[in-house]
Amino acid sequence: NNWDQCQFYKASSVLFWVTSISCLTVVDQLQRNSILFQVTNNHILLVIHKSTASQTIKVSIDDTPVQVLQTFFAKIANKRALLGIPDDMCEADYVLRVCGREEYIYGNHPVRDFHWIRQCLKNGEEIHLVLESDKITAKYLYSSVSSGTHEQLTIEEKDHERVFTISLWDCSRKFRVKVLGIDIPTLPRNPELIVFVEASIFHGQQLLAQERTTSKAFTEEVLWNTWLEFNIRIRDLPKGSRLSLQVNVSCGKAQTQPTKGNSSYHEIGAGGGGGHDKTKSRLLYYVNLLLVDHRSLLRQGEFILHMWKMPEKTEDNSSVNADKLTSATNPDKASSMALAILLDKYCYPVALPKSRESKEPGGDGRSAEGGERGLREMPNHLRKQFEAIIETDPLHHLSPEDKELLWHFRQECMRHPSAYPKLLSSVRWGRQEAVLATHRLLERSTVWDRSPLDVGLAMQLLDCHYSDANVRSMAVRKLETLGDDDVLRYLLQLVQAVKFEPYHDSALARFLLKRALRSKRIGHFLFWFLRSEIATSMHYQQRYAVLLEAYLRGCGDDMLQDFRHQVEMTEALQKVTREIKTMSAEKYDVSAQGESVASSYPLCSILCLTANIWFVSVQIEQCKVMASKKKPLWLQFKRADPTTRSSDTIGIIFKDGDDLRQDMLILQILLIMESIWEEESLDLSLLPYGCISTGNKIGMIEIVKDATTIANIQQSVVGSTGAFKDEILNQWLQDKCVNEEKAVERFVFSCGGYCVATYVLGVGDRHNDNIMITESGNLFHIDFGHILGNYKSFLGISKERVPFVLTPDFLYVMGTSGKKSSPHFLKFQDVCVRAYLALRHHTNLLIILFSMMLMTGMPQLTSKEDIEYIREALTVGHPEEEAQRHLLDQIEICRDKGWTVQFNWFLHLVLGIKQGVEKRSA
Repeated sequence: NNWDQCQFYKASSVLFWVTSISCLTVVDQLQRNSILFQVTNNHILLVIHKSTASQTIKVSIDDTPVQVLQTFFAKIANKRALLGIPDDMCEADYVLRVCGREEYIYGNHPVRDFHWIRQCLKNGEEIHLVLESDKITAKYLYSSVSSGTHEQLTIEEKDHERVFTISLWDCSRKFRVKVLGIDIPTLPRNPELIVFVEASIFHGQQLLAQERTTSKAFTEEVLWNTWLEFNIRIRDLPKGSRLSLQVNVSCGKAQTQPTKGNSSYHEIGAGGGGGHDKTKSRLLYYVNLLLVDHRSLLRQGEFILHMWKMPEKTEDNSSVNADKLTSATNPDKASSMALAILLDKYCYPVALPKSRESKEPGGDGRSAEGGERGLREMPNHLRKQFEAIIETDPLHHLSPEDKELLWHFRQECMRHPSAYPKLLSSVRWGRQEAVLATHRLLERSTVWDRSPLDVGLAMQLLDCHYSDANVRSMAVRKLETLGDDDVLRYLLQLVQAVKFEPYHDSALARFLLKRALRSKRIGHFLFWFLRSEIATSMHYQQRYAVLLEAYLRGCGDDMLQDFRHQVEMTEALQKVTREIKTMSAEKYDVSAQGESVASSYPLCSILCLTANIWFVSVQIEQCKVMASKKKPLWLQFKRADPTTRSSDTIGIIFKDGDDLRQDMLILQILLIMESIWEEESLDLSLLPYGCISTGNKIGMIEIVKDATTIANIQQSVVGSTGAFKDEILNQWLQDKCVNEEKAVERFVFSCGGYCVATYVLGVGDRHNDNIMITESGNLFHIDFGHILGNYKSFLGISKERVPFVLTPDFLYVMGTSGKKSSPHFLKFQDVCVRAYLALRHHTNLLIILFSMMLMTGMPQLTSKEDIEYIREALTVGHPEEEAQRHLLDQIEICRDKGWTVQFNWFLHLVLGIKQGVEKRSA
């Protein structure tokens, strides 16, 4: 789409597409595009239509649209009556529209810069424009689509000599693609492989049609030169549909006849379905092509697509599910697999209409009569089934019968916002009538806008299953009511959801830009989230770069200066870390390098970890290299706030080599859990410290003040055997805390909060070096490398013997030992039960937040099966009394087997697993 060379000027839907040529002279640019032969002495010809008449005029390529109109009116001074232009109207009363499209030649830009003008010149085509009253144009200002209605675009009952654009809904033939061949610079090692191309059409995750070529011997160049015809009409292609092309290999024999693909509608994983035997073939390369572009025009002609390579088993392939959805092609054209295809070419552009003015069609092959029925007409057994489907959680799989029932009673579904995701999953997006019926339902329903905000429900409509722009815009419209704090709370998922948009320009992208430009805090974190994705994901690099540039162009000079300082700081710290890794930390002069880093910053700057804390200097004497394999930096910065003590600092750990995105996710979920508990008047004293990824395996972690690890407390008294001394932790609290009773109460609440949170999230690898406590008694967990029940194991045996950490020394602080239950322990049980039941009421939100992160590339969050852990932990589908009993049983298991945790902690210290008191003390 050449987004790096184009700018869009849009007032609502009136689109002015201007191509920037600021780096070249006009003649140089025209020569480069091979269109100089269309320009004579810097002049071009334009054909301007009004009613059934037209007038050709000659204008300069430097003329603006206003000057073009002036030339036109001067030319037709004696022909006004013929063209139907009143004498009292002049050029100021009109605008110029591209024939057959809602794209306008408008604004203070020379005509040479308009994309449509340049494309016509490049292709040797005449330039046809329509003269429209400015009053008529105003009616389009509130539309959201750039193409006209079917009635405006259809060729029916029109003079074919006056046709300039065809309605896609007039194309009743089946869609087809001609696979010409593939070319690869370097063949795989196995020379006996055979290869075939699998072509599928998807809308979101719904497979609309699928075909494949014959199998041939895999050589550097394989030619098929064959048409694949799909079982879907061109008129039924929805906007956002993508042609997925995959090069598969196997060790079988070459075929002379193609194998028919599976063209039925069904949901698949992000990797795509298949009409061939998956056990005998392997996917090597893939690429996607959007069949309808962002201007609502059907793709035509030849394409050479450079494909992405599937990662090897030994490589990190955790993000492949998201990568396989991208419509970007591989920028490494020199060494990538190239696939040449041919799409049908037409005499005119083929545009997808925005709507149809006629009445609602009869249906989509399923009964439409039931769509007008209400719930009252359902038989009792269907009513119960309908209600049961609506109440299921987001992970529930809808059967074909479920989908049929939901679509049959779609009018009733529209009365229940919670049913929207399930209804929209039941739509056959490969049927034009079904899509139009769905759009009409959404337009007419006021229930969605009037219903209370359900963030999880709105965000669910932004995941990878929903590609329809109307659906996604509806979800964004609901999120518009979020306050800035809530936008920040869900920003991590919203940035990831940008990957699921078919096009760069979307309601979600505009929402993020608007909120970021309105709030500096949102803008700060959006900058770093986008920058991290650009560094991490090549497949979506262009999209995030477009969004980031759009933000930076509007954020203002002050914000730009702050971001420049933060980036320079990150790069300097990364350089220091990498230098340290090349030599021993003892030989590295940290002070000298620290002075160099510190001198490169202005007197007052902001940390990228926070959006509102300024520092004036780096405290060199308090900085050090930590005793960890990746050599993270322990850094202290002096705050800039003059009201604070001169010794008040903010500390961070800078890491190069660790992927912090999983930690970011869990810390974000802890914040959301905290907000859920606050609604229930529960303050569980969580400490979700700051953590941010600033690049590819680069990031910062906040250091919590006056905190130390449980291991450090145990070892500081009697060494490794301190893991078995129940009274050590209690004694440490007594020594550190002025108000012991208050400290114990804080310990009880924070321990309860983290017990419930780590259980629900399936946080594993809980040893005494990643559980910490502050001097005020606040317990908290760090280092979330194992989540959702993906626990460490030894010889196939899980190291986790208990559902969460509740050791004898923790119980000792609560005044409990053995089977005795002190008042503090009873309070602990009560707190845990209340916190657990509160989370159960928000099960759908938690599931959706994790579902939207499936495509991020986190190794322990790659499929729905990973999220199933949350359903089981929250005992979904069980009554509340049973859920309460379940949690109390888990607490008893921890009491009975607490000694096993102590033994593991002892081994952790004795066997040298501990990396020192500096181990990630965040």
